[in-house]
Amino acid sequence: MDPFEVRMQFLTLLKRLNASQQSIQKVVSFAVKFFPPCGEDIWDCIVEECQKGTINSRINILYFLDSLCETCLLVKSRSSSMGNSEAANSLYVDYVARDLGKIIEYVVPSGREGLPNLTSAKQMLETWRTKRVIDSQIVDPVLTTLEDRTASKDEQDQEPDAPTVKSSNGKRSTSLPRQEVFKRIEEDRERHKRLREKRWVQPITHNLSSQTQLPQLTSFLPLTERGDGDLELSIDIEFENDWETLSDWNEDDDEACLEENALCYPDSPGHNTNTRFHNQQ
Repeated sequence: MDPFEVRMQFLTLLKRLNASQQSIQKVVSFAVKFFPPCGEDIWDCIVEECQKGTINSRINILYFLDSLCETCLLVKSRSSSMGNSEAANSLYVDYVARDLGKIIEYVVPSGREGLPNLTSAKQMLETWRTKRVIDSQIVDPVLTTLEDRTASKDEQDQEPDAPTVKSSNGKRSTSLPRQEVFKRIEEDRERHKRLREKRWVQPITHNLSSQTQLPQLTSFLPLTERGDGDLELSIDIEFENDWETLSDWNEDDDEACLEENALCYPDSPGHNTNTRFHNQQ
């Protein structure tokens, strides 16, 4: 198949894309399969369709990019484990990181037109940052831009005399036809279901080969740090994300420890001493 045929067939698949995983995986498989000969052309098609498509199709493309990045990182890990250094690249992840600002600008255009996609786009960017699919230094500025739009949206909602757009017959017009609105509701349900499922998945590991031959117990895993890049383990990424949200140690933690000790060792001498000392205070 020559590059022109690849481009036309991929555009056909992309225009038929919806929120179902079956549809997304079909386009992902095609894009990964033809990355070596036509990766740049396929990415140009994604950006072009993201710019020209409807507001519903743009958010579908963003969720498609999420699955595409995840698949590319898995392909990279497997290539590294097999010793294929030439194929061990991030595939489309580098393109997404390079054009992230442009993609989000198309998916969430300024004004009321982009409001339906605003929340979903923020959730997707936060997921990429948490799982380190894309460098946080690239994601943070884009997230800041979306946060500013959220603040401006709240200010507009508080204005009592906000202008409304009316059609020629005097009725208030909607940005989407009735059929598109119902279609969007159904697709949002599918996307939110997928997001809830992915919340229980550990962060994506970029170093599959170093973990397949290790024991399953976490205590036997080697210690890695944030600066290790692809060598960092998923369990360390998950620990750091939870550690950053913890509060400082306080008196409530002391009381919780005493209660746990009382449950575990109810007849120990140390428990009676600690209990009397705690009651005297």
